[in-house]
Amino acid sequence: MAYVSPNVKSGAALKRLLKAGEKVEVFAPGLGSVPHDGTVYLEGPHYPEPHRWYLVGTMVGGKLVKVK
Repeated sequence: MAYVSPNVKSGAALKRLLKAGEKVEVFAPGLGSVPHDGTVYLEGPHYPEPHRWYLVGTMVGGKLVKVK
């Protein structure tokens, strides 16, 4: 599982950022690596807050381009 920055509080907020063309960084702190191209599994908000959302994203060229 990976996190995103900025640390959004909901999946809907992440979808709005992507739709607006905002830069969203995807990272996996100490848990492996994020694929350059392909599927990435996302959760948030960041620890220590309890995770409230989980999404599947698509990475293209190292950028998050779509979530569902």
